[in-house]
Amino acid sequence: MFGPEVQRRARSIAEQVVRPVAALRISPNAVSLLGLALNGVAALVIALGPLRWGGVWVLASGVFDMFDGAVARVQQKSSLFGAFLDSTLDRYAEGALFLGIIIHALRVGSPGSAQTTTIALAYVAAILSLVVSYTRARAQGLGMDAKVGVMERPERVVLLSIGLLLGNDLWLMWVLVAFVVLTGITGLQRIFHVWRTSASAVGTVASKRTTSASSNRTS
Repeated sequence: MFGPEVQRRARSIAEQVVRPVAALRISPNAVSLLGLALNGVAALVIALGPLRWGGVWVLASGVFDMFDGAVARVQQKSSLFGAFLDSTLDRYAEGALFLGIIIHALRVGSPGSAQTTTIALAYVAAILSLVVSYTRARAQGLGMDAKVGVMERPERVVLLSIGLLLGNDLWLMWVLVAFVVLTGITGLQRIFHVWRTSASAVGTVASKRTTSASSNRTS
């Protein structure tokens, strides 16, 4: 949803912000682990504290999530393991946040349909977030790029923060409905993208083989 230009500017700003930290030679992987810790605090605040404060922590940890990549670029220490670790910790972070919402619903919600719906939505949202991430990772493993869809990680963080900042359990439930719908659409968009890309690749290979066979017949 956020276009390439917005992402480029965000990365540029993040690199300017982290330059003093990068000068201290703090490793990008350490920044990634600190980001996970901040998400853990956010999950704890959501579970035990006011929702609005949870939203503030989610936004803060979401912004901090950009810093590990920025530190790696500034220090010129980008690595395959660093990218792997960052993506893996992001999945832990998202799971923790939705667990916080489930605990919040169990702790303060009145037993009934609204409480059950919020818990179910949070669970489904966590699963769909993992599916969105997995589809991209699996596509990359097959040599294709699947960075498409309306709800990539930055958009998910922003939407979840909005639901929490509203500070109302009913509004949070409806934001989770939107989250589930949009994240589900994103997963389908990536599946369709990979299907179309793979079909095109197969067609290209078949065309090359046909051309090669024709050439061999005439040679």
